Amino acid sequence: VQLQASGGGLVPAGGSLRLSCAASGRTISNRAMGWFRQAPGKEREFVAAITWGGSSTDYADSVKGRFTISRDNAKNTVWLQMNSLKPEDTAVYYCAARRGPYSYSADDYEYWGQGTQVTVSS
Repeated sequence: VQLQASGGGLVPAGGSLRLSCAASGRTISNRAMGWFRQAPGKEREFVAAITWGGSSTDYADSVKGRFTISRDNAKNTVWLQMNSLKPEDTAVYYCAARRGPYSYSADDYEYWGQGTQVTVSS
């Protein structure tokens, strides 16, 4: 599975962005998907995840109520809608895929996209 993340950019605090993760090579319809982010000098951290069928989602406390993860298996695509962005959301955002249930640990994911930069100005 090849994952291509896109949609990052520079936005002012309070703004919105929608990240996309397009899969190719194989279907992701049987894989849980996650979004992670990594800020300079920090470890990669969990942001959001969704089950293979999209029936269940989960979020880091820091983004709960502001971010929404969704997927369309027919389009082999996952999205992360980010609203009310804060400067502390600035990071490179990565999408990832794994078989089985979603996980909060980056080590559990088998496939990764290349990352897309999100910068939120204060």
